[in-house]
Amino acid sequence: MKKCCVFILLIPVFATAQLQLAKIFSDNMVLQRGKPVHIWGSAAPGARIKASFSGISKTVTAGTTGSWHIYFKQQPACKQPQSIEVKAGNETILLQNILVGDIWLCIGQSNMEFPLQQELHYGEEQPQIMQPLVRFFNPVYIGKNHFGKRFTDSMLQRLNAQNFYDGQWQTCNSASAPIMSAIGYYFGKRISQSENIPVGLVQLSIGGCALETFISKEALANDKQFAVKISGNWMLNEALPVWIKQRAAENIGGGKIVRQGPAHAYQPGFAYSAGIEPMLGLPITGVLLYQGESNAQEKDRVTEYAALQRLLITTYRQKWKQAGMPFYWVQLSSIDTIGYASQLWPEFRNEQRKLLQQVKNSGMAVCSDLGAAANVHPTNKKEVAERLSRWALYATYHKNIVPSGPLPLNAVYKKDRVVISFQYAAGLHTGDAGPIKGFSADGKTGADAIIKNNKVLVRVKEKPLFIYYGWKPFTDANLVNAEKLPASTFKLKVQ
Repeated sequence: MKKCCVFILLIPVFATAQLQLAKIFSDNMVLQRGKPVHIWGSAAPGARIKASFSGISKTVTAGTTGSWHIYFKQQPACKQPQSIEVKAGNETILLQNILVGDIWLCIGQSNMEFPLQQELHYGEEQPQIMQPLVRFFNPVYIGKNHFGKRFTDSMLQRLNAQNFYDGQWQTCNSASAPIMSAIGYYFGKRISQSENIPVGLVQLSIGGCALETFISKEALANDKQFAVKISGNWMLNEALPVWIKQRAAENIGGGKIVRQGPAHAYQPGFAYSAGIEPMLGLPITGVLLYQGESNAQEKDRVTEYAALQRLLITTYRQKWKQAGMPFYWVQLSSIDTIGYASQLWPEFRNEQRKLLQQVKNSGMAVCSDLGAAANVHPTNKKEVAERLSRWALYATYHKNIVPSGPLPLNAVYKKDRVVISFQYAAGLHTGDAGPIKGFSADGKTGADAIIKNNKVLVRVKEKPLFIYYGWKPFTDANLVNAEKLPASTFKLKVQ
């Protein structure tokens, strides 16, 4: 690692009247290595702004609206704390304990938000929870854990893009880590220790939200397939998941009716406006996504999901001006249909898998083997994070590592067998040492199968149109590779 400059300013912080930094800036933050350091904010129009960082000072003039932007040259990873000082007239802002490393954005719904203190391995993790090179931007949001009841008047007043998220960067310690995303914590720790660099995690997930809230209204409006999602009152829009509209009505029902519907975290484009757009000026390394449960309950929402997520990925890469920005997501796990409407989950998991073939610099963590029969929030998030980190270590950090369990390549009919070839198939075997389970020629009836030369041979009476694997909401499919990583659910056309 190159030697980094340490520039600590011992100037007190004065109360600010007009000089402000963007909300993403605070003490303890991580700046992205290898990219120009962009600092921005607002001040009185025409004010002279002086910013100092890493031994360099630069000055600009605030524009007619008061906005200003200052850029410093890119920095290598730096584990030694630095400071940022910004001055305008007699106003000064001083940020301290700043590190330079890699920033990962974590988005999704409750399984990404799921806190470390509720995770399966939390007890054994506590002695290691002090990770000074890992930093969190983990804001609270309006409506967090407020389900099945109306928001208070004060909550409704703050339910807007400017006030929705509230938080600041924190170091990873016994106070901050327990309420941080368990997946974010384990992922950040793994990457930091592997690469010996600081890692910052921006966690903007929202419990119960649909994917649409993280996509800009502009992107939806300009897409022929999805423009309908922002047409009229979103609370009445049939192109949006039924569940999110029902849950939103519990929070804001009877509220002020406006043309596009009342503001809510589940509204298309809301989280983008509140959380993503304000941080676009901050370079990041990549994005982690664990979302889908709220989009997986109606057939139309399931079949469109891959295209909808592709739009999100394309938009983020364009807005961050990083064409190859890594994007890794978690495939839905498993849950029974007895107490949950998971009938379409096999098809949804398959849509997530197919997206891998459509998006470069992407990866998918399979976790159907980690599901809980009666709980939509399985608690083993450490293993989910490990599987996400495998993709990052393989594709972003170029480690010699197997990133995934078996992913199907093709299925070919030969006499009374369908022969299935896989990527990442070395050491193909069953995880429970029993016979292969999970294969079917019709998506309903199990079929006998064997492993031969790292391929799977499924016995059939005649050539089927498709071959299925893991095609149950709560699957007992058990195919893994030498790394004990599970095969993805799939539906594959037979050649």
